[in-house]
Amino acid sequence: MVVILKKDANKERVDALLETLKGFGVDLNYSEGKEITVVGLVGDTSKVDIDTLKANDIIEDIKRISEPYKAANRRFHPDDTIVKVNDNVKIGEGFFNVIAGPCSVESEEQLNSIAKDVKQSGATLLRGGAFKPRTSPYSFQGLENEGLRLLLEAKRVTGLPIVTEIMSETQIKDFDDVDIIQVGARNMQNFRLLKALGETKKPILLKRGLSATIEEFLMSAEYILAGGNPNVILCERGIRTFETIIRNNLDISAIPLLKRQSHLPVIVDPSHAAGIYWMVEPLSRAAIATGADGLIIEVHNNPKEALCDGAQSLTPSAFDTLMQSVKKRVAFEGKTL
Repeated sequence: MVVILKKDANKERVDALLETLKGFGVDLNYSEGKEITVVGLVGDTSKVDIDTLKANDIIEDIKRISEPYKAANRRFHPDDTIVKVNDNVKIGEGFFNVIAGPCSVESEEQLNSIAKDVKQSGATLLRGGAFKPRTSPYSFQGLENEGLRLLLEAKRVTGLPIVTEIMSETQIKDFDDVDIIQVGARNMQNFRLLKALGETKKPILLKRGLSATIEEFLMSAEYILAGGNPNVILCERGIRTFETIIRNNLDISAIPLLKRQSHLPVIVDPSHAAGIYWMVEPLSRAAIATGADGLIIEVHNNPKEALCDGAQSLTPSAFDTLMQSVKKRVAFEGKTL
């Protein structure tokens, strides 16, 4: 249930109303926006008498919400959430960010070279996998903690904030210096991990599961938000269908739908979507056109020799060409890159 307050409602009366609402045994989600203030009631609202509440003249309207996700719901939080990574990087409506780097960290020389190249082309954050969840146990699993060390060194060298994937709640302490913790598609419903990340204030990049519905995706975000961490970034990375020519189908319709249903930023991963390097640019253009707040793109200095996902990785020169197109389209949309 959402209680919408009248603009400029008296603070003392608002506080008194909040105490009344708490008396119903529900949790409150108070969101004061620029134009509207709402109070979200989470829990069993069957005892709440809407007609009695409406008699309070500081209440504009009351609406029941049927969706199971509450904290992620735009009706609970009408204003767009802007996730601050540091003083220079903000992710959300009005801002556009490009996260770029190799699928997996392979060596110090490789990572630093790519990091310098993508920064020069205009990337605002550096991605790189230290821990790699792979379908086969015999595939390269990443450099693990050594990979984390190399990412932090690349951050020191270039100044780019880093984004890397976590596997388990037992690793959270190891990620203290990581700027954005990525939850991969396979872990989207790892609820123990999501709960643990909810207890941090670290920005979380949550990827949509391989076959997850929009509701399931937002419910996973809800786990993090319900734990007290408001810094969640949604990532559409394509879903599995019956098509076999491409790796996944990028669900373009998910972008405006997520933006309408939720207040959270939405970025797109065109590399994992199709799994083919030459499709990255057209899918990036489509993502920008449908309202995405950013892109996460795989870049490798020698894709043919990459230890992971070389087929979908752009070379630094191809990424630079892509960024020229991205900058023009983002400027046309009136966003800041």
